[in-house]
Amino acid sequence: MEATAVTRAACVRLMIFDVDGILTDGSLHYGADGELIKTFNVLDGHGIKLLQQSGVATAIISARQSAIVARRAADLGIRHLYQGVHDKRSAFEQLLKETGNSADACGFVGDDVIDLPILLRVGFAASVPNAHPEVRARVHHVTSAGGGHGAARELCDFILRAQGNYEAAIAPYLA
Repeated sequence: MEATAVTRAACVRLMIFDVDGILTDGSLHYGADGELIKTFNVLDGHGIKLLQQSGVATAIISARQSAIVARRAADLGIRHLYQGVHDKRSAFEQLLKETGNSADACGFVGDDVIDLPILLRVGFAASVPNAHPEVRARVHHVTSAGGGHGAARELCDFILRAQGNYEAAIAPYLA
């Protein structure tokens, strides 16, 4: 783990996720009736739950509006959900007011230039290997796994380890 990224991840009290390209692989599948289909990774979901159980709050800020994302957020217990947001900076400011967190106590994972206004403000900025080069060049940590293929889980584990909570998080499964 990179020293700077670990130090920054240790301070995260609120982890914010983009959806397309992070919690999904970024593909958009449309059914015959025009319905949008997204695929989420179960490992990512469990990682988010482990992070929440360790005391780190979670949120989603996404440019797209989708009932599927609302359902996934509800399934995972993500209370702070901002969808259809093209000005992610404003949504981030609203989230800070709503939660009482400072930008330095937040982490964000995004993959495209629309995410830069948040990535450049948070204490811990992360991305995925297939992110836009401008994003990868400006974050503190890039996952090994791609979006929708365990990247969020990898990040959750990274934060849990940085905060010294990983062993306690997995202990119930080792008994």
